[in-house]
Amino acid sequence: MVAFFPVAGQSPGGLLPDPPGNRTMTRDEPTTHESPQLLHLVFGGELKDLEATEFRDPAKIDVVGIFPDYASAERAWRSKAQATVDSAQTRYFIVHLHRFLEPKGLARKPA
Repeated sequence: MVAFFPVAGQSPGGLLPDPPGNRTMTRDEPTTHESPQLLHLVFGGELKDLEATEFRDPAKIDVVGIFPDYASAERAWRSKAQATVDSAQTRYFIVHLHRFLEPKGLARKPA
């Protein structure tokens, strides 16, 4: 999935202006509703073997960062993956940290 951010004042196709009263939001504008924080980790490095996920040197793992949602994590992952396209042994991964922090089916004990 490719994230698309239309420019303010343009239709999603970019050819027609938005109808009056229909304003396109820019990336930096706050939203009126808060979406849940779903943390994602992006990391990667050189693998020993393309058929496995064992890193050649774990000390050299590139931790790209932790992101507040999947879309921003995917943009970072895509950028790193495309930057290392000439290195067949290098792979980047997205880890859904929110699934580790609050796994479904495990009820939290009230404090």
